[in-house]
Amino acid sequence: MTAWWIPAFIGSALIGGYTLTLLKRPGTLPAWPVWRSLAWITGVLVVITALSPPLSELAHHDHRYHMAQHLLLGMYAPLGLVLGAPLTLLLGCLPRRGQRGVTRVLRSTLVHVISHPIAAALLNIGGMFVLYLTPLYLISMERTEVHWLIMAHFLLAGYLYTWAIAGPDPAPRRPGMVTRVTVLILAAGAHAFLAKFLYANAAQFTDGHSHSGGSTMEAAAQWMYYGGDIAEVALAVMLFAWWYRRRKPIPKSASVHREGMNHAG
Repeated sequence: MTAWWIPAFIGSALIGGYTLTLLKRPGTLPAWPVWRSLAWITGVLVVITALSPPLSELAHHDHRYHMAQHLLLGMYAPLGLVLGAPLTLLLGCLPRRGQRGVTRVLRSTLVHVISHPIAAALLNIGGMFVLYLTPLYLISMERTEVHWLIMAHFLLAGYLYTWAIAGPDPAPRRPGMVTRVTVLILAAGAHAFLAKFLYANAAQFTDGHSHSGGSTMEAAAQWMYYGGDIAEVALAVMLFAWWYRRRKPIPKSASVHREGMNHAG
């Protein structure tokens, strides 16, 4: 069974690092929005919930709770974490040399490739097809280390995809709205298709622990379908809110705040 110290350590590191970075911001910059800090904390709390021992234990025996972990880590936690704009916060407190170092990383070929919405969608949604349509899923139900690797993939791939589509943080050569909206629609359709496929083929999924594998997979597929819809609508709202803010004139008071990020966007 998962020990409580693991999600507690992850949560403390994420919130502690964010708080320390916030405290180092120069007083010459505009005040950091409280709602961004709250969004980050909310995202971290969702991560802690998803990795908590009760839910992790149930996920090894019941398809529904595995799907709950997928939704929490891969779709809901990234919404809060990305809205927290950690990269923007980091750039605001770094000296010029540090800002240039971060900019070089953002402009690297690797980051440019994996942060493109198409690549991010393939890593995120494509990874789900690989998991559920191969023996990897049933292996993860049996082996704890595989399960943890999959949970890490859910979170990292979900964060990358959310950032690529609607992140407020700077991104290297980010495509325009048409590309991102198109990818969002196609990814949402692929996610819904996978959920329907799992529902239609639920009887094929047995985890070796329960005689009701098919029925619990049907419920899990429904959670995936409807829970995914809610998260995708929220992501679409984030995207269009970002687009609307970008169209508004930038107040002079915010120019200093963006100065350190101009080369990274």
